[in-house]
Amino acid sequence: MRVFVADHPLITHKLTVLRDVKTPQPTFRLLVEELMTLLAYEATREVRVDPIEIQTPVATTTGVRLSEPLPLIVPILRAGLGMLEGMVTLIPTAEVGFLGMVRDEETLEPTTYAERLPDSLAGRQCFVLDPMLATGGSLAAAIDFLFERGADDITAICILGTPEGVALMEKAAGDRNVTLVLGALDEGLDEHAYIVPGLGDAGDRLYGTA
Repeated sequence: MRVFVADHPLITHKLTVLRDVKTPQPTFRLLVEELMTLLAYEATREVRVDPIEIQTPVATTTGVRLSEPLPLIVPILRAGLGMLEGMVTLIPTAEVGFLGMVRDEETLEPTTYAERLPDSLAGRQCFVLDPMLATGGSLAAAIDFLFERGADDITAICILGTPEGVALMEKAAGDRNVTLVLGALDEGLDEHAYIVPGLGDAGDRLYGTA
């Protein structure tokens, strides 16, 4: 598994405001979208393209277009939805699927409660969106789910991660084609499996507690 931790002053600046407990919900949502677009730029460096010949107002030239089947963006519900707009801004022609994962607060084990994906992901590059890589259980389960559907290249994009989460992801990925892109790698987890220093519950800060 390839791991990329973003190192850019704008990402660090936006993360600082995102972490602040005083940051209001509307600002938090906007920052998540902006951070996602910055991270998506790094995450799509290996997106598959085909050459195409076009006519400019001056001459004929060769460029590229996204290969088919088109990339599939898969936000993990519900917090991953806050990252979707930032990703679609960069790849507006990509298709979008959804995967609902929930973590048992006692066992910390993830389960899938909903999915809206193509029946076959054969030949697909998939981009999985999940703001927080804490224990890594939910993201690892999501990646397994997509590989079982036929995906052959998965990039997971997270705003924050932990050494524990990265280690579990490396074990789960094995020799499969997985890339992990992080906005920052934090210190670790507390006794409740929250990221430290983290930013709290991303879903709650995006959408409230209802």
